[in-house]
Amino acid sequence: MTNLANVRNIGISAHIDSGKTTLTERILFYSGKIHKMGEVRGTGAVMDHMELEKEKGITITAACTTVHWNESTINIIDTPGHVDFTVEVERSLRVLDGAILVLCSVAGVQSQSITVDRQMKRYQTPRLAFINKLDRSGANPKSVIRQLHEKLGIHAVPLQIPIGLSNNLEGIVDLINMKGFYFDGDQGETVREAAIPEHLQDEAEEARAYMLDKLSLFSDEIMELMLEEKEIPVELIHKTLRKATLTQDLTPVLMGSAYRNKGVQLLLDAVERYLPNPLDRTMQANDGATGGKIDLTPDPSKPMIGMGFKLVDEPYGTVTYFRVYQGTARKGDQYYNTRIRKKQRFSRILRVHADQTAEIDQAIAGDIVAVVGIDSASGDTYCETDSPISLENMFVPEPVISLAVSPEKRADSDKLSKALQRFRKEDPTFRVGSDPETSETIISGMGELHLEIYLERIRREYGCAVQAGAPKVSYREAPTQECEYDYKHKKQTGGSGQYGHIKGRMLPLPEGEATQGESFIFENKVVQGRIPGEYIPSVEKGFRKAIVKGPVAGFEVVGLKCVLEDGSYHDVDSSDMAFQICALDCFREYFRQTKPVLLEPVMKVEIECPSEFQGTVGGEISSRRGMIMGSETREGFAVLTAEVPLANMFGYSTDLRSATQGKGTFSMEFARYARVPGSIQEEIVAKQKAADQAKK
Repeated sequence: MTNLANVRNIGISAHIDSGKTTLTERILFYSGKIHKMGEVRGTGAVMDHMELEKEKGITITAACTTVHWNESTINIIDTPGHVDFTVEVERSLRVLDGAILVLCSVAGVQSQSITVDRQMKRYQTPRLAFINKLDRSGANPKSVIRQLHEKLGIHAVPLQIPIGLSNNLEGIVDLINMKGFYFDGDQGETVREAAIPEHLQDEAEEARAYMLDKLSLFSDEIMELMLEEKEIPVELIHKTLRKATLTQDLTPVLMGSAYRNKGVQLLLDAVERYLPNPLDRTMQANDGATGGKIDLTPDPSKPMIGMGFKLVDEPYGTVTYFRVYQGTARKGDQYYNTRIRKKQRFSRILRVHADQTAEIDQAIAGDIVAVVGIDSASGDTYCETDSPISLENMFVPEPVISLAVSPEKRADSDKLSKALQRFRKEDPTFRVGSDPETSETIISGMGELHLEIYLERIRREYGCAVQAGAPKVSYREAPTQECEYDYKHKKQTGGSGQYGHIKGRMLPLPEGEATQGESFIFENKVVQGRIPGEYIPSVEKGFRKAIVKGPVAGFEVVGLKCVLEDGSYHDVDSSDMAFQICALDCFREYFRQTKPVLLEPVMKVEIECPSEFQGTVGGEISSRRGMIMGSETREGFAVLTAEVPLANMFGYSTDLRSATQGKGTFSMEFARYARVPGSIQEEIVAKQKAADQAKK
């Protein structure tokens, strides 16, 4: 049985290109899990096992593995750095006990570092910071530490200083033991301890004094020893660091270069020493029976409670990545899914290493494993008993971009449908829907790269060629002036015929009413029974059927008021259907006299970006026919509110990131319908006519 005090569940998170996957590769090598190191670009890293990941040199899906270091078992999840795959980080941090925040020594704290930090704080995940790439030209660890304080607001305490920088990087000074460490051998596998180089002695003593000064805030013992100018025991430093890290009052900072094989072993020692084990984290679940909270204890003998946090469809079935919080999950046993209120059998339990697996008989509290044979969704809670217990679900951000997709060949419709259903199940930020007006299949996601990767996977994994384009914008047609109508519908075909006669006015609704709430109003002003009461609803029904497709470009009509003032009927030939047809044909004949125009959906857009980019972002909004409605500054960030036509928002997420060095984010929601400028209306009508001709 594994001693839980020796288990670490950690994630490696950072901004794109900070070196997370390279670091994970080194951890696997030094812990003996692999015998040859791969590279992200070139031979391919073990953790980037998808073909697309190898081609693009980026991590797309979070990959799990387990390594052993000294006495500890470390379960590691290597997460993507690109903002488009942020849900992979989100769900990983939801189930992990600790994390390593990797930072580039040149770029420092970047946009995704800020996002990842926000996610770590959301799930109260203790972390270590690792300043990577000290071998790069322009490396400046002091600047990165300053940014950790200023941009993330965390108390970063360096435990090391580098011996040399850039091309001169030789090793690391450990400020706790006051020793120099060098990494010898072809692959840095031999850690050599030596005295601190003379020229660094003063800097090391100054840095150690700073570290102890920060630690004294969390330990009265250290403060007393410092005041008495006595030597502080190394074990006391380790104990204080661990305590302050677990409460997230402090973030230890380590340094090195994963690519040059320097500092990784010391980072693993720090993971073992300072990051929490499952016993250190207090987890709570919601008890549906009482409405309160219950504490979960990582005790293998208690009833099993766990969470499925990620789904992957493999050729042999759906694999659910699973974290056991309490009790023991056994192969072949049935467990209660509290969302669907059914028992499901764990037919196989697997220990995972990237895309390789090993079957095991059971998983105990604190383990992260994969389960085969259950039909679940991301965030499902499983219990041993039929009790309504649920673990708090993960935060899922709203998608910001959409595409219309269709198969190039009709025969591939089933393949596309299967692929979309699978990806929707696996990824909560990937949404699939249908536009009720255009009947197009619409996919939505976190960015253009996010959707591009899924389209490529559909082509490769399902052999389905897909066409993708901007979804059609749902325009509307609206009248601009009043007109009178007088229409008679008369049809005689032997036997009873059809007769209906209506007179009245069509007029535009005030702009507020036209786009909010009721978009069509019917008013009856017929007196003296000129039209029998039972036929009045038929007239309204006919008008409502007619407004579904306007005469300008075939879009729905809004902002119209039809007043029925007079008419006539026939004792035999008038009927419900006759008056419906009469109203329908009347609309088609007279509506053009109201000089209808096109309306387009206008979105309320809120953009957040660093203040220095405010002018650029404002200019970009104006070029998209948008209007800035207001702006304010919050802690160095500008927040702009604007109204922009939906038709001009396609591709904005990529342009915004380009214009703000990846630091800008935005959200949008429907605001109102507004009149389309004349020149653009002509283009839309011409396109619509061409599309209609093509269909014929």
